[in-house]
Amino acid sequence: MTANRLLLIGLFLWSSACGSPSANPPSYLFLWAGDAEGKASDFLAVIDATPSSAGYGTIVASLPTGEAGTHPHHTEHEMPANGHLLANGFSAGRSWLFDLTSPREPRILTSFGDLAGFTHPHTYIRMSNGNVLATFQYKAGAAETGHAGAHAMPGTEKDGAKPDAGGTEAAAPITGGLVEMDERGIVIRSAGASDPDVADKALYPYSVLPMPAFDLAVSTTTDMDAGNLKATSEWVQFWRLSDLTLLRTIALPPGPRGNEHQLSGEPRLLPDGKSVYIHTFNCGLYLLRDVDRPEPRASFVRSFEGKDCGVPVLTGHYWLQPVPEAHALVALDVTDPERPRAVSTVTFGDDELPHWAAIDPTGRRVVVNSGGNGKGNRLFVVGFDPTTGALSMDERFRDAGGMRQGISLTGVRWPHGFTGTAVPHGAVFSR
Repeated sequence: MTANRLLLIGLFLWSSACGSPSANPPSYLFLWAGDAEGKASDFLAVIDATPSSAGYGTIVASLPTGEAGTHPHHTEHEMPANGHLLANGFSAGRSWLFDLTSPREPRILTSFGDLAGFTHPHTYIRMSNGNVLATFQYKAGAAETGHAGAHAMPGTEKDGAKPDAGGTEAAAPITGGLVEMDERGIVIRSAGASDPDVADKALYPYSVLPMPAFDLAVSTTTDMDAGNLKATSEWVQFWRLSDLTLLRTIALPPGPRGNEHQLSGEPRLLPDGKSVYIHTFNCGLYLLRDVDRPEPRASFVRSFEGKDCGVPVLTGHYWLQPVPEAHALVALDVTDPERPRAVSTVTFGDDELPHWAAIDPTGRRVVVNSGGNGKGNRLFVVGFDPTTGALSMDERFRDAGGMRQGISLTGVRWPHGFTGTAVPHGAVFSR
């Protein structure tokens, strides 16, 4: 045996015994939040999410944006590979790009406002070409009175949003569109969502799913303005991805209750690579087939209890759905997407209305929060078994000495100096 071979064996044995420095990196949760009173700066908080850490569940850093009351809303759904995270202050129509490569020392790389003549960005999706595909709800500067300052789930008054005051109805904003950009907001291409073939002009892009295998994108149309009580938003739009040409707009069919199809929400690509699930905020679940053909088919597959069903997670062949009415996260086995089957449920307490969910890179932990709508106002970690679909509350993720699961976001002293109650929304795990 040569000396070089002996050296290699020795190095292998040493690294196996000591462990590779990158084999089990620390885990963090990044929480995008704002002051409940809208006075102090909005901020990004960093939480120790390493289960073996003595400080598991503690807030280790926070970074203010310098702007208050922008309504911190959606972040990206998972941490991008480069450690840069986009987040929007929805009511202000502003986006921030955070550098989270050093999690305990977060930085703001840039921020930007309206792009390509559109305003109020909502969803950012990283694409395989390195660009970001984003939805913008409205046309910039067009009849925004009564919409720029109060946004939430239609038909509710979440996050302090209220219908327009004064007994008069504000003019409806002009529909927005899709923007392909780099992560810093440099526009590559854009297109409007207005469709002359559809009588309903309230087509406000909410979320989007790129499907590059078919040169296609699928988007949904829920208006985030709580004062817009007329928009039914049952529409799904299909685009040619390469140039953002709008191809067609279809309506989801009603379910047994008659309104499950309204308020189209999050589209997710199923494991077959060609079918799509879409949830609605009226708690319907819909299956899209033949998305690459001239006449895509949409069918109702099931409903959940109540309304305002939140941001879901699709992982493997399981669909994880926050259901506020049940104060629960529900796991469905969607191996047969036409017949999804409930396999597990975890509940958070009657004072919680779960809204946002995101899964960690291992596929075994899910972060869930109420988006500020539950009186409990807590952040939870839920264990997930990717083999069986079983959900279980992470009992260790709680305030120091706390009697309840999860960590409270009420009356907290945050590392950047703010003391008060945070209204959370987007939350993602580090890579």
